[in-house]
Amino acid sequence: MRTYSSRLIAALFAVSLLVPTLATAKGEYGPPKKVTKWVFQPCFDSSDAGWGSGLVPWVKAVEKATKGTVKIKLEPAGAITAGSEAFSATAAGMIDGYAGWATVYGGDMPEGMLAFGMAMGADNYRDAWVAMFGDPKYRIGDIIQKAAHERNLHWAGWTSQGPNAAFTNYPVNKMEDFKGKKMRAGGPQALFHEAMGGSPVSLNAGDIYTAIKLGTIDGTYFDTGGIDDMAFHEVVKYAIMPGWCPSQHQEIFINLDQWNGLNQWQRDRINEVFESTYFETSRLHAQGVNHALEVLKEAGGEVIHLPEAEVKRIREKSIKEVWPKVAKKSEGCAKGVALWKEFMKDLGQM
Repeated sequence: MRTYSSRLIAALFAVSLLVPTLATAKGEYGPPKKVTKWVFQPCFDSSDAGWGSGLVPWVKAVEKATKGTVKIKLEPAGAITAGSEAFSATAAGMIDGYAGWATVYGGDMPEGMLAFGMAMGADNYRDAWVAMFGDPKYRIGDIIQKAAHERNLHWAGWTSQGPNAAFTNYPVNKMEDFKGKKMRAGGPQALFHEAMGGSPVSLNAGDIYTAIKLGTIDGTYFDTGGIDDMAFHEVVKYAIMPGWCPSQHQEIFINLDQWNGLNQWQRDRINEVFESTYFETSRLHAQGVNHALEVLKEAGGEVIHLPEAEVKRIREKSIKEVWPKVAKKSEGCAKGVALWKEFMKDLGQM
């Protein structure tokens, strides 16, 4: 199996994506005198792990890189619009920026599912980066950026939140154990759970705890580092690892008109922090994953690590049954899934 070093990834990305644009005329390239003020509202609030470990470090890096010529105010979900509407509100210019998952699981932009993470796809954030940006052979990120621009958005940030795993009240030692179980799952999670023979249930995040406690559902798929924030350790017994998506990601989008309103120097500076904040925030989330699992174990829960042979079975089924459904979402999705398959073959996982 082949892996990639962060040094190689950084070098490839620096060459392929972040070469600064030269000034078109002498004296034009540099920080402007005007300060641009943006308001961002993600589809979550400050209690979510994605706030402090994903969005805030990116905001700080942008403000520093642009020498204070870009200032960003963060508002929690619901402050301006509902969390589920924040992506489309950003495209419409109601708010200047958004952070969330696969554009709320791909509904507003199917290609976002490629960035969120494929079912049993990349094992870690380093490999995910290679497929998305780091190796010019794949560059799946270009497909997503094109789709974003077509929706009046610019994709400006990305972070891995670690495994999006199953948190259940029943043990899972093989994929057949999911059969007939009711799990809260949306978008690509639902596609996966259906493929495993389960029954996906659509619920708002705030309703998950009560639904598990009352027995309405048997568990939930969720980013592992966020389960302690949601107090799921109080109502579930098991964490099933590595989860349906070993490296789930969160994205940051800026209204394209606002993005184009910056000068080239500012855009280059923001592009330059894409890579560094990806690795910084992904490491922060990895630490959060370890902490959350310890909280679960201290509460009497059990972490079940599926054996390698079973992970292989689930991956094969996911690629055969789930990935084609993602590919059918759009032409861009079809191209992205084909590249994901090529990447997984090169890793020796197909």
